[in-house]
Amino acid sequence: MTDPTLRMPNSIFMAVLNLGVLPLAAPALPAKLGDPELDADYDEETETAGIYIGFDTGQLHLEISERGTEFHYHAPDDEGDGSEKSPWNGRTTDAVLAWAMAFANHLTPLLHDLLVDASQAAEWHYSGLTLYARDFGPIPLELVEVEMEGELFVLPWLGSGHVDHGHIEGDNHPIELLWNPEHETPDITIATAWLDPQTEQPRAKAEPGVDWTAVGLPQAEVLSWLEGEYLNDHVIGDPALLILHAALDRIAGLDAFEE
Repeated sequence: MTDPTLRMPNSIFMAVLNLGVLPLAAPALPAKLGDPELDADYDEETETAGIYIGFDTGQLHLEISERGTEFHYHAPDDEGDGSEKSPWNGRTTDAVLAWAMAFANHLTPLLHDLLVDASQAAEWHYSGLTLYARDFGPIPLELVEVEMEGELFVLPWLGSGHVDHGHIEGDNHPIELLWNPEHETPDITIATAWLDPQTEQPRAKAEPGVDWTAVGLPQAEVLSWLEGEYLNDHVIGDPALLILHAALDRIAGLDAFEE
């Protein structure tokens, strides 16, 4: 297992962002739904904003472009293409749609620049800075605070050849460690890692028949290294996404920020 004593402490990162004029002017969501989980993206090629609003009981996805607004629903745990059928009754569906449209109308004009700012702010965080701000001009701005999880200190690959890792099909979000003794494009699977659902920590196992002498590191060191990579890349939240989600929560009035 990875050594928790080698993990950096958590830190607070602050970003000054243009989130429009707040508070958001929107009708109330039904209290029985609880707070929504929010996400958003922007397709540069099609100039389409994607906005995702999720509850324990279902999800609403919107796509906004010059053609207008399209939307579909997902039932809980539905990862398919969605449906025109709402998972809620008529009154609740109408309330969710009314809130979602107000949220989308506020967010869409800001989204492209907000994604750029979140990405740039993440780079500032990686550089060791604790505050991101750029010259927005005389407009209303919001200070968003995000708790960044500390990464595990992991050495670069010290074995032979070249390695890479990526997601594979399977339960508990598995990844595979690919290796090649000569080529810069690794293609030999030597180990896999996944998230233990009970401990919520990475676990790893070696593939059978691996020549660890050729790999250049003992099996135990490779597995420990892979667990560290998994923790940093697939468990700890991506800073750009954390900043974006904090901004979306601020727009929606879901955070506990105090003036």
